[in-house]
Amino acid sequence: MASRVSSRRFVGREPQLAELRRVLDQAADGRAWLALVAGESGVGKTRLVDELALRARDAGARVLFGDCVELAEGELPYAPLIGALRPLIRSGDPALDDVRAELDRPNPRAESPAPQGHFFELLLGALDRLCRDRPLVLVLEDIHWADRSTRDFLAFLARNMCAERLLVVATFRTDELHRRHPLRPLLPEIERLDRTTRVTVERLTPAELAAQLADILGSDPEPALVERLYARCEGNPLFAEELLAAGGDGRGELPPTLRDALMVRVETLAEPTQELLRAVSAAARADEALLGDVSGLDRPQLRGALREALAHHVLVSDDDGLYAFRHALLREALHEDLLPGERVELHLALARAIEGRLEDGAAAPDLDTVTQIAHHYVVAGEQPEALGAAVRAAAAAERVHAPAEAAAQLERALALWPRVADAEQRTGHDHVRLLERLGIAAYYLGDYERARHAFQKAVDELGEAGDRHRRASMMERLGRAQWHLGPGEEAYATYERGLALLPEDEPPSIERARLLAGLARTMMLWGRYSDAVDLCERTLEASRAAGSRTAESNALNTLGVARAGLGDVEGGIARLEESIAMCWADDRLDGVDRGYVNLGDVLLLAGRVQEALLLATDGISQLERRGRRPQWLNLQAAEIALAAGDWEQVVARVSPERAPRHLGITALYFDVVSGELHLSRGDAERAMVHLERARRLTDLAIDPQWRAPIAALLAEALRRGDRFDQARAVLREAHDGLSSIVRMQDHARMARLAAAALAVEADAAQRARDLADADAEAHALARTHVWLERGRAVGDAPGTAAWVAVAEAEALRAGGAPSAQAWAAAAEAWDAVERPYYAAQARWREAEAHAQAGDRVAGEAPARSALEVARWLGAAWLVEELDSLARRARLRLDGGDDERRVARGSAPGAAGSAPPGGRAPVDELGLTPREREVLELVALGATNREIGERLFMAEKTASVHVSRILAKLDVRTRTEAAAVAHRLGIGA
Repeated sequence: MASRVSSRRFVGREPQLAELRRVLDQAADGRAWLALVAGESGVGKTRLVDELALRARDAGARVLFGDCVELAEGELPYAPLIGALRPLIRSGDPALDDVRAELDRPNPRAESPAPQGHFFELLLGALDRLCRDRPLVLVLEDIHWADRSTRDFLAFLARNMCAERLLVVATFRTDELHRRHPLRPLLPEIERLDRTTRVTVERLTPAELAAQLADILGSDPEPALVERLYARCEGNPLFAEELLAAGGDGRGELPPTLRDALMVRVETLAEPTQELLRAVSAAARADEALLGDVSGLDRPQLRGALREALAHHVLVSDDDGLYAFRHALLREALHEDLLPGERVELHLALARAIEGRLEDGAAAPDLDTVTQIAHHYVVAGEQPEALGAAVRAAAAAERVHAPAEAAAQLERALALWPRVADAEQRTGHDHVRLLERLGIAAYYLGDYERARHAFQKAVDELGEAGDRHRRASMMERLGRAQWHLGPGEEAYATYERGLALLPEDEPPSIERARLLAGLARTMMLWGRYSDAVDLCERTLEASRAAGSRTAESNALNTLGVARAGLGDVEGGIARLEESIAMCWADDRLDGVDRGYVNLGDVLLLAGRVQEALLLATDGISQLERRGRRPQWLNLQAAEIALAAGDWEQVVARVSPERAPRHLGITALYFDVVSGELHLSRGDAERAMVHLERARRLTDLAIDPQWRAPIAALLAEALRRGDRFDQARAVLREAHDGLSSIVRMQDHARMARLAAAALAVEADAAQRARDLADADAEAHALARTHVWLERGRAVGDAPGTAAWVAVAEAEALRAGGAPSAQAWAAAAEAWDAVERPYYAAQARWREAEAHAQAGDRVAGEAPARSALEVARWLGAAWLVEELDSLARRARLRLDGGDDERRVARGSAPGAAGSAPPGGRAPVDELGLTPREREVLELVALGATNREIGERLFMAEKTASVHVSRILAKLDVRTRTEAAAVAHRLGIGA
């Protein structure tokens, strides 16, 4: 039989231990690291980490352990961190003074809850102080059970630790990560970072299993036993140990599953010990006194049971005198085996015992304690007690800036509320206050749909007869949540209803100031800049009179954007910088975030793209250091990087794992940037997926900042596929939506819409001329006139010059007289606002116009410049267009021969292939099959001699075919014929 349960010898895992020692050595030298230790249940993650800890302590490092507890969806905030730091907090270590002071703060005001990032900074500062005199190893076990706040802190830590002598080791079960597990999106995000390594613990090999068994048995095992165990456990060390303990002599039946093996070992223990273990399975971890209260054992029985459980390696104890199972799987198996009545009795006894300690002063009402009480009452089904405990646990979570856990407790309390007769007396709150607190927590989580639902219910419950100021305050919160979800009209109506409750002739109030600020922001987002300026002035007066710095800074932010939109760019920048400074001073990171976003938008509008990109990246860095994950600012950085030509940065910022989890304006923004990136690179199909989804989301909003660019991008994608009528419908819908906004002054977006529409009409008119379709050409020219007038009507507002220049050039192209000078002017306008991609497109069109006019030499310089930029950017579609132009017009772009020769031996493709169920456009030209072959070679830049050689005809015969083709196409030159062929997809 086995002489002990587990092996003292460290078996296998040498590569994994070597990697952990490598990063430990680097951490000791002042290069902080995060190590993720992954593996299935029972595979030996803890054993590996224990071995690392042993060696780290031998090298003089401090090692702190904390583990996550499986309660209900990670409801215990910061569980592993609290567990790791608890001994130092209790001992009064000065390194944790700031953290203790923050935990002792009363709840913040609802108007401006303290940011979670501030608490994260305090924790990071404490860790930094702890590792100054010697390296620190912080072990966080079982993070697959981690609460949201712990996961957020781990992400913050991974991004922000740098020169600390710190190694963070986090373990997790790979077999727990189901498809929607909250840890899944976090792992790739932090694994991309330079200072993160992943160590995967695999199962043991047969030889390694034999070594493990030899150490447990005290002698080499029989090969037959190794074979039987390996066949059953497949190399899982814990399963092997439990199977061995259950039938280690090799005789008899081995338990079929790990759970059965665990239960076999428990069932061999004395009955008092089993009673004790049932109590520990409900408590997760507990001290001797608490176990005595709930197990029903007297002191001698309790001590005897503890000794037996420890001797048989079922329980372990820590330095704080807390007992827990050696492995979480043991606890899970035993807790699942409890009878329903046993489970209720144990959890109820635990809740009352812990609560009694609070009343006696034997325990502090800290986060850990009140959350445990709530959990045990809920499992026990004691609804009145569970309600009060859940509200207290929510308050404790709010104190440590854990909004996810606070929201979970508040939702639990709200669900219990109607089942408890004296709910208000037990909680000290009315139902509306709980709804408000839930809405606030959800809002700060970014779950705006959840926030809207909570605030709407609160407004409805207050009713017309409720307190006016309270109802107005709730409407302001509701309006903010509605705005994030997209329905600008809903937010506007909500703000108006709230203001109607608080007439202007009443004394100043914070509620009125904040409602005015929200209304001003709505006006700004609709492009009604003059109206927004007027409302901002009223907001500033009201907020200063009422003493609301939040409303004041919001008004300054909105005022900055509105003034810039009206042409006062420098004045707008000054107001935005003032707003950002106020928000930093007040530690209001949401306001800082919004300030950076809007200042970046103003700089982008003004053509200061590089400055905007630097601002966005600096803002992201600063906010991430404070623990905030600025998703919106990250998307704006991607948008600006796209404009600046840094497309690799865009790819990183809109990677699929960064996609927003909730629908709303943030998801819309993600799809717009993703769609524009794919379209710019030439993948119109993928672009359409994103843009169509974004277009559906714009049904929620009429904001010009969304409708115009989405419609312009969709129209461009459709134009490239010659789907002119669909593109027109998209543009018409967008224009009608924007025209419905009275006094709309967002001229830059309207100019972009006009430029996109004129590009569609130019292609449509050219296609009509190619096919001699006079009616279609007349229709395109009529639409050209309408859109050109719309484009010219925007005047000289900021951000419009380049779009208007493009519109003018496209109008000339639509009329059949493309102007190289007009396109050169458009390219220069794009250069002036630092947009290399759009400048390259304009130079392509400039080169095309020169070629059509027969001036090949003049077309080479702009074509060469455009090709260089297109290759640098990775704009594959533009590279193809320029290569095709070079073949048709015989341009020298790469310093090669004067002519782009057709490769001998290549066969012409299927010229002008027909769409499914229809005729190809080339069918309308009246060309013979032989003429189509000749036209395809003309499109590829072939000379008459080359055509003759390829098609086995005389050079003179080829010349005759070319002349006939020119006549049928109604063009004068081979270059014009090649252009027609290119537009019809011949020779592409």
